[in-house]
Amino acid sequence: MNAHPLPGAVVASLVLSFAACKHDAEASEHQEHEAAHTIVSTSPLVQDVEITHKYVCQIHSRRHIELRALERGYLEQVLVQEGQQVKEGDLMFKLLPAVYQARLHADQAELESAEIQLRNTEELFKQNVESDQAVALARAEMEKAKANVEMAKAELSFTEIRAPFAGIIDRQFQQQGSLTEEGDVLTTMSDNSVMWVYFNVPEADYLDFMATPGAVSPENPQDLKLPNTKIELQLANGKVFGHAAADTVTVESTFDHETGNILFRADFPNPERLLRHGQTGTLLLHPTLPDAIIIPQRSTYEILDKLYVFTVGEDGVAHQRHVTVAHEMDDVFVLASGLDAKEKIVLDGVRQIHDGDHIECEFRSPEKVLGNLKHRAE
Repeated sequence: MNAHPLPGAVVASLVLSFAACKHDAEASEHQEHEAAHTIVSTSPLVQDVEITHKYVCQIHSRRHIELRALERGYLEQVLVQEGQQVKEGDLMFKLLPAVYQARLHADQAELESAEIQLRNTEELFKQNVESDQAVALARAEMEKAKANVEMAKAELSFTEIRAPFAGIIDRQFQQQGSLTEEGDVLTTMSDNSVMWVYFNVPEADYLDFMATPGAVSPENPQDLKLPNTKIELQLANGKVFGHAAADTVTVESTFDHETGNILFRADFPNPERLLRHGQTGTLLLHPTLPDAIIIPQRSTYEILDKLYVFTVGEDGVAHQRHVTVAHEMDDVFVLASGLDAKEKIVLDGVRQIHDGDHIECEFRSPEKVLGNLKHRAE
């Protein structure tokens, strides 16, 4: 069976439609090709930048002491519990005082006897019966007896162990009824109102901190002031502690020759008593760099471990420029040298050009660019 040929008008229409589709496809491909080669430039942004230094740290109470028995005896009363908050002067432990009370009574009796002996000797001296040496000897005996009474009173007071400051009771090492020896540890106690946070600083960072103008005071050379620096504490769960430290830290006197570090201490207020002695965390130093020069990381490329950008001159010619980085942050570099704030640099298309190429580029403001950063150019 023979197929009927298509009319000429239909064939012509199909040819025109095919040609139009091909033209549209080629135009679309050309536009995509042009878009893929669009070169975008921008300028460095100059602004104050807050950077972050992180140091592993240990958290200590401002005062953490051991409470020990000053006398031998039976532990008659335990008046506190582990974890209890106490005030300065609160009675915490009491030893059986009977032996020390008896000793005090005996010494008081000896003192009364010595006072009577002194009065009798003084009367006899007035009657020229006793010499002045005898009076002096009787007075010395009385002073000795008085000293014994004071000692007995002190020993009796040692049977009561009171809180030397307001703080938290830690673990108890002796229980009621225990026979304690002189020097036995009863418990430990912590003053957590202010926490001392210790962190090791490498020598290079130490030298940078010390070079800051006004950092060291001649009156207090152990203190290091870090102006325009926020000091925070990141806890083990990743959250930042709710109170910042002052901008002055204390510096230890010597370096650790094995690690090359020196110990710093920052003081944190702890009004809610969240921090406890022995915790660990990460100390965060946030110094602010004034008028820092910032560029996007994707505008850079590396050659033999050196970092470069393409600058664009007034004549539209691209030039390769070596830059040095002071600090690396998310998607941006803070430069130490290499660029002026007013220069233009290639942002997108750094792989499409070479040194000395004449280029045409679209300029975008640094504020807009830095507000929409994603990744560094590959």
